[in-house]
Amino acid sequence: MSQAPKSRPKVPEGRARFYTTKQMAANEKGFVGYETVWDNLQKEVEYKKPKRP
Repeated sequence: MSQAPKSRPKVPEGRARFYTTKQMAANEKGFVGYETVWDNLQKEVEYKKPKRP
């Protein structure tokens, strides 16, 4: 049987509705990880004190 290739192919950036995944560089053992970056799901609005009646 043939040996597995030593290098991994470059995977394009993945885009989903709420997050993005990016391929990380291989470590010394050859493990290739993926970084997940989440988008903001809600806005933060500065608190305003209500008017007095």
